[in-house]
Amino acid sequence: MEWLTAPDQWLSRVVIQRGLGVLYLVAFLTAANQYRALLGEHGLLPVPAFLRRVPFRHSPSLFHLRYSDRLFAAAAWGGVVLSAAVVAGATDLVPLWAAMLIWLVVWLLYLSIVNVGQTWYAFGWESLLLEAGFLAVFLGNDDTGPPVLILWLMRWLLFRVEFGAGLIKMRGDPCWRDLTCLHYHHETQPMPGPLSWFFHHLPRRAHKAETAANHFAQLVVPFALFAPQPVASLAACVIIATQLWLVLSGNFAWLNWLTILLAVAALDGSYAAAPPPAAFVPPPDWYAALVIAVTVLVAVLSYWPVRNMLSRGQMMNVSFNRLHLVNSYGAFGSINRMRLEVVVEGTDAAEPGPDAVWKEYAFKGKPTDLHRLPRQFAPYHLRLDWMMWFAGISPAYAWDWFIPFVGKLLTNDPQTLRLLRGNPFPDAPPTYVRARLHHYRFTDWRTLRATGAWWERSFVREYLRPVGLEGLRRLE
Repeated sequence: MEWLTAPDQWLSRVVIQRGLGVLYLVAFLTAANQYRALLGEHGLLPVPAFLRRVPFRHSPSLFHLRYSDRLFAAAAWGGVVLSAAVVAGATDLVPLWAAMLIWLVVWLLYLSIVNVGQTWYAFGWESLLLEAGFLAVFLGNDDTGPPVLILWLMRWLLFRVEFGAGLIKMRGDPCWRDLTCLHYHHETQPMPGPLSWFFHHLPRRAHKAETAANHFAQLVVPFALFAPQPVASLAACVIIATQLWLVLSGNFAWLNWLTILLAVAALDGSYAAAPPPAAFVPPPDWYAALVIAVTVLVAVLSYWPVRNMLSRGQMMNVSFNRLHLVNSYGAFGSINRMRLEVVVEGTDAAEPGPDAVWKEYAFKGKPTDLHRLPRQFAPYHLRLDWMMWFAGISPAYAWDWFIPFVGKLLTNDPQTLRLLRGNPFPDAPPTYVRARLHHYRFTDWRTLRATGAWWERSFVREYLRPVGLEGLRRLE
């Protein structure tokens, strides 16, 4: 069974496992910090109500056995502890079966969270983290050499991430085909980063070069991942470089960092500067059988994502099974030409008339304050801020949570306010809350120097007319 292992890939395995441990730690920490406001028993989309509507077979989760906010906290913080143990190298200090069990528990805990996460967890990088985490269960530890088949399955996962994203662009918005999408994207992306203003102001020729390079990296390079070395390593390096470019230009949670980790599986391990920490023993028969079985399972389940990629009606970020094992990926099949932001305001006036003074609620990541440089949060995921971007595109994206969100502001709910950057009504809740839609644009160099403002905005329309607690009950 020694043919199943690639001892020279030991460093790739270490990087992948420790890196995945860091990303799982961030994901669990995100859940632990935000779940009460978003998903808790009194949250915007309570898990207990979801569990009453959706049976276990449609959304497998440990929380179907029993749910409470304390149990959710235990799962999230338990995931943080186990992920930290992985990062510290604990899986290399225990027997092979125990290391696999640790990874399996990490995967099960996060699967349980994602499958009850509803709108807040409807992102492609959730499925990607679960699929990569499932493969990590079978990567082994220092007891045996890295399994070749699992490393190839990670290349296959990387191929689907990149090629799927490239196809969805070419089939989607015409601006991808005429190389003009990045004239808008740096400004209109969900959550700009501190360098996005500068990326937006690159010359238009540079934007076209960015777009062309993206097409090359996503539509051509992925095929080279399956070529002999050093071609596969060169392909991985190109993908890593393009992902680092995306890290610099925006906030996409852990999507880019996870893609980089998957690319490590294609790097030539023979160039590792240090020898493996110990001599590897032949893999046990039961372990080899599990690796082969998982490979066959992924091959069978790959039928659906391959069919999706070949289809003219290709769908983005689709899971074809409830365990998120082999999925289809893709992003930004269409690009917004305008940045429409929902600005939420409150007043403590007795009536919301023309004399009422309105104060804005500031968010941590999404643009509100015109003079505030966008911050870097990724790989941490600000779920409410992301969904506010979708709300600006269409109220249909916010129909199930926005009115409850306004209700939390009208009562100064402490859990909800922790998701925001500040509370303009610290002493007593507002009497009325409203929401207004604004068109946000990056300023130019002259305006930035003169005013210090990174953004300028213009009023578009009312998004939600002033509403108090009594009116909110009628809306609900």
